Amino acid sequence: MGLWKNPFGTSSSESKDEPDHEAQSIPPPPPPPLPSPATSPPIEIAPAPPSRFDHARLSTPFEIRTVLAGTIAFFSGTALGMAHGSQAAGLRYRAENAHRLPTDATGWYLYHKSKNYHAMLGGVREGLRMGVKLSVWVSGFFMCEEAIDRARGLGDSRGDFGSTVVAGLGTAGAWSLWNRFPPITIARTARMGLAVGLGYGLLQDAVTLLRGQRLSYIEYFRNLPRRFEDRRQRNVQKALARCGNSDDNTQHT
Repeated sequence: MGLWKNPFGTSSSESKDEPDHEAQSIPPPPPPPLPSPATSPPIEIAPAPPSRFDHARLSTPFEIRTVLAGTIAFFSGTALGMAHGSQAAGLRYRAENAHRLPTDATGWYLYHKSKNYHAMLGGVREGLRMGVKLSVWVSGFFMCEEAIDRARGLGDSRGDFGSTVVAGLGTAGAWSLWNRFPPITIARTARMGLAVGLGYGLLQDAVTLLRGQRLSYIEYFRNLPRRFEDRRQRNVQKALARCGNSDDNTQHT
């Protein structure tokens, strides 16, 4: 009895070993793919419509440019006028009171106190006067420049240094007539206006080129070879057409 073996024992062990062998022979399933972020086509942004800022001088509208220039000119003229006016008022006070100088310490204290008061008051008056005057003339220069641009048909496009030069000369001439300068001073003022207009105009054109924008006169000179070639082609076509017409006339005769 002890040597008896269960005939089903071997089969059961074999049946247990076969699945293990089969399990070892079957490759493991591949790992699941890693989750990838959801991808979508890029959103196309519609280009912004062109505005008048793109074609204005220094990419700034005429109104804002004029107000900024007038404000800067006012503060600059005020500072210069206060410095000049206070000095002139102090010298004037000294000249007016040179015949009655004080003789004691109290008199000198009151003298300098009064002189400083007159210098401060004269500086404020001269500063405001020069600030307003300079602001008006600078604003007039910018208005003249814009008017010339519009007269040339460049009101909605970018101008060039030509309008700035003419505006500088016109402002210099108006300043000379306002102050009734002699001819020599008028010529000197005109040269100064020409230099300022040319320098400021070329500076604006340089800023325009640095921003990657185009200028009309540069594009004109750049397209000269193509224009000459187009004109030559038209002349050749006209000559060929005339030759063809003359041949037809001779054949008919």
